[in-house]
Amino acid sequence: MVTVISLGGSIVAPDKVDVNFLKDFTVLIRNLLKIDEKRRFIFVVGGGGPARAWQQAYRELSDESERTDGEADWIGIMATRLNAQLVKAVMGENCRQDVVVNPTQLEPLVGRILVAAGWKPGFSSDYDAVLLAERFHADLVINLSNIAQVYTDDPKKNPGAKPIDSISWNDFRALVGDEWTPGKNVPFDPVASRHAAKIGIKVICAAGRDLDNLQKILLGENFIGTTIG
Repeated sequence: MVTVISLGGSIVAPDKVDVNFLKDFTVLIRNLLKIDEKRRFIFVVGGGGPARAWQQAYRELSDESERTDGEADWIGIMATRLNAQLVKAVMGENCRQDVVVNPTQLEPLVGRILVAAGWKPGFSSDYDAVLLAERFHADLVINLSNIAQVYTDDPKKNPGAKPIDSISWNDFRALVGDEWTPGKNVPFDPVASRHAAKIGIKVICAAGRDLDNLQKILLGENFIGTTIG
């Protein structure tokens, strides 16, 4: 069984690397691998704080007439690759392959963990996670970020926003739209959402730092989060 996790950069490196989170996350994953010898993981790592900081620097330093979303995306992609290389390294002997940077060109899985990063401009690493789930016949992507659930509106701006336990792809896409811009802050990338809806993949959005809750998701127990699909 292959489990695909979109590991948000906001929990790996919100501003700098969250060493304590990665320690605890690694322990959880290794324990789960011991419990279930058939389980394999694919982690797709986001850019987090470094991506946002370097993209903001680009916006401040570049001439507005020459500034492009493509360049901003490439900066964010490089941040995902730095974070992914770190995750690969801490997973040790369980992760034997190089960090994947093109989800359409893959050999069979070697070892029990595969780590991937951003691919190219036009979408976030969430889309790479959906492509990898499709490639390895996984029907679920677990999206871990700094929010526990999807809300009816932005709770920071609307105190009346309510958490959603389950939502269809049509309704979710109505919330987040169809367009991607570099650094866009949505629970799941609109481009990834469109493809996941097309191929029938389910996504669970949950709080990345709540590792007890993540374990419940992975073991098929009741959990806090939003199921999309």
